[in-house]
Amino acid sequence: MAIAASAGGVVALTNVLGHLPATFGAIMVVVQHLDPRHRSLMPQVIGRHSKLPVVLAMDGMELERGHVYLAPPDRHLLVNRDGTASLTQTELVNFVRPSADLLFESVAAAYGERAIAVVLTGAGKDGSMGVTAIKERSGTVIAQDESSSEFFSMPSAAIKSGAVDFVLSLDEIPAALQMLLAGEVPD
Repeated sequence: MAIAASAGGVVALTNVLGHLPATFGAIMVVVQHLDPRHRSLMPQVIGRHSKLPVVLAMDGMELERGHVYLAPPDRHLLVNRDGTASLTQTELVNFVRPSADLLFESVAAAYGERAIAVVLTGAGKDGSMGVTAIKERSGTVIAQDESSSEFFSMPSAAIKSGAVDFVLSLDEIPAALQMLLAGEVPD
């Protein structure tokens, strides 16, 4: 399961991850656009509210269910088919690194129809190409709705791609993720 956020994303991620139970059995990989010039305190900030362990992903790390892996600042996070993480510092994608598009494309390739992508509040259009890759492999895509987004550019670009299955408020997303993980379709 991959989540992407940018402007306003710390609050949105804290809300979503804070409402998932400790028994949530998915691997969660997260891209949050951050200033690469500063050390990231995201694992501590989000971890205070999450019942799931939250860590910065490391290159070659084996990804475990029930854990949240954050892309480090200035590194693209990719998920490999063997269940490990790869970090790269290749060129910027849509003017950002880490890139939601690259993360979503790798999750689509690794998990196919089991892939789930969530696009939360943010500026720009990062994620709009990656959600198409998720959809092409029969995965599921959720976008945050306009009324609950601090910045609607990223969710809007994803919605305009035609690949979004559910447009939900921030408060509805955790329950929808739990339903999808249980093989149910959200309302």
